Amino acid sequence: MRPQRADTALSPSPPPGHGNVLEAESAAHYPRLVRIAYLVLPPASDPVRRVMAAHALVRWTLPGRGAGAPAPLVPRARRPGETAPDGYDALRTRLLRRALRADRRPLPLLPLPRVRGLRLLPRAGGAAETALDRELAALGPAGRAACVLRRLEGLGRTQTLDVLAAAGATDPGAALAAVDAVPDAAGTAALLASPAFDACALQACPTGPPRRGRRVRAGVVAVAALAVCGGLLGLPDAGSPAWRDADRAAPVRAAPTAWRDATRRDFSVWPARGGLTGDRALLDRALAAWADPGGRVRVTATPGTSSGPPAGRPRLLFAGAVERARVVVLHDGLRAVRYAEPAGRAGGAALDFARTDAADGASAAALVVARPGGRVRYLTAPWVRQVSVRDLLDPAAPARPLARDASGVTAALPSPAREGACRSWEALEVRDGEGTRLLTDLGELAPVRLLSGPPSAPSDATGPGAPATWARTACSLQGLRAHGVREVSVWRYALQRLPEANGTAAWVCTRAETWRGDGARVMAQFHPPADRPSAPGTVVARAEGSPACGVREPRVLAGVLWQSRAGQWYALAAGGGRFRSVALSGGVSGEADGPLLAVRSRPGARADLHGRLPDGTRVAPLR
Repeated sequence: MRPQRADTALSPSPPPGHGNVLEAESAAHYPRLVRIAYLVLPPASDPVRRVMAAHALVRWTLPGRGAGAPAPLVPRARRPGETAPDGYDALRTRLLRRALRADRRPLPLLPLPRVRGLRLLPRAGGAAETALDRELAALGPAGRAACVLRRLEGLGRTQTLDVLAAAGATDPGAALAAVDAVPDAAGTAALLASPAFDACALQACPTGPPRRGRRVRAGVVAVAALAVCGGLLGLPDAGSPAWRDADRAAPVRAAPTAWRDATRRDFSVWPARGGLTGDRALLDRALAAWADPGGRVRVTATPGTSSGPPAGRPRLLFAGAVERARVVVLHDGLRAVRYAEPAGRAGGAALDFARTDAADGASAAALVVARPGGRVRYLTAPWVRQVSVRDLLDPAAPARPLARDASGVTAALPSPAREGACRSWEALEVRDGEGTRLLTDLGELAPVRLLSGPPSAPSDATGPGAPATWARTACSLQGLRAHGVREVSVWRYALQRLPEANGTAAWVCTRAETWRGDGARVMAQFHPPADRPSAPGTVVARAEGSPACGVREPRVLAGVLWQSRAGQWYALAAGGGRFRSVALSGGVSGEADGPLLAVRSRPGARADLHGRLPDGTRVAPLR
């Protein structure tokens, strides 16, 4: 089921027949998935066991292959050049996750079709295939997976790293480096696709001694390269009970006071809290939904977040009744996951994923646990001492206390992520032993941390000057909903005295960083004098994926056409960082030493803006 990009409420399941479509599409990938499993699994002294394990892994990976599941429909053959459905990537990641655990768990086995007097074996390869198999064995599980993704699947470096991380590889970078050291990439790709590594096309060899003679040899030739994938797809469920039980093992729980002595505070040291942590049936349902949501569970995920099953035993953070639902919050080291089902179990359940890798004590201070009717309730970290609510659009108003229960769940407060006019912006203020943080809801499981200051030294948006800047910037956060944002920082990079004694304007750069590391959104705003402190600024430039206003490029340049109280138009520009000069050319021309420029203009005038750094480097404006 393709994850959506927004946090959702509970919803009914899809129409009947949806699961069969998924199974049919998945079955079309069976031979390729079996080849991948065979290549990633550790070498075995008995090659038949490796083949059996590869088929069993794929069988248990395909949706709807649990006990009693019907055989899949006959898949539609894809036309030449037609791309695989989007679900293939999720299946591949899920398969790799199980294959990477094969060194630590007994392999499930799937019995192969039997032919009397014969034994099915993988095809014998030549010297090149044998040498490659030895190289793969030396790489280890993660290295073999990286080799398959790079050489067989043709993924780029970034894609390979992302898939390895989602599959639970311990050190994806090291695995990829080991693969890059293997020479002859083109030759390796051809060998990986050769019949020697096809666990679906097996050779039949006699079980008895060679004296059975020509009749047996003729039989071997007749059934050589016997295709077994079609037959295996129709067999009953092959997942071993031990394998299924391992997947559904009880989640890990941190000691109640582990966070007090931890050298690093993050989600890994959150204790399990809530009134239903002892409800094993509820936990089993949550884990089963995570392992295979099927058509019964509504799934959402932030951009760049895998919605596949956990790599190992996830950590339980919370299980309890919130509003009119039973909620379970889990964490697998890379993602926070919330499972919610109606209290009466009438209607469908919901499963929400959020990427939270590299979280620290500040970004792991809270998670959204419920959204009742346009409001939001948070589950706070055990180290949070006090919570309150602050309206960003009213910087002079004091913070209001917010109640929490014994499990760390807050009372409900209005969610600014909802649609509608921006008349207030209720942010969560949390206080711990190291300071005070501001967090806000942008419609996802992980709230967003709000910062203020230059890129070289941003700080929490609670210091001097930060509330006034955020009051005029907060409403622009509406454009960042469901974008996987980790933190947003505002930087008042310039103050400019306006012509004709019209007061002083501020130039502000806002940068939104994502959990996935790319897709940062940057915008420059112009804040002229206003009658009220929450008057929104004017967005004069936007960019996505730009390094501007960040650590890599701690500068920004933007311009705007502005009209004075007397009616005169001016072209204004300001640079943040070390600028030797700023200049305009074209419809309006002018140049000024330093980072600020004001030139008489006319309505609708167009001009080219650029700046120069002290070393003469030309800098383009944000766009």
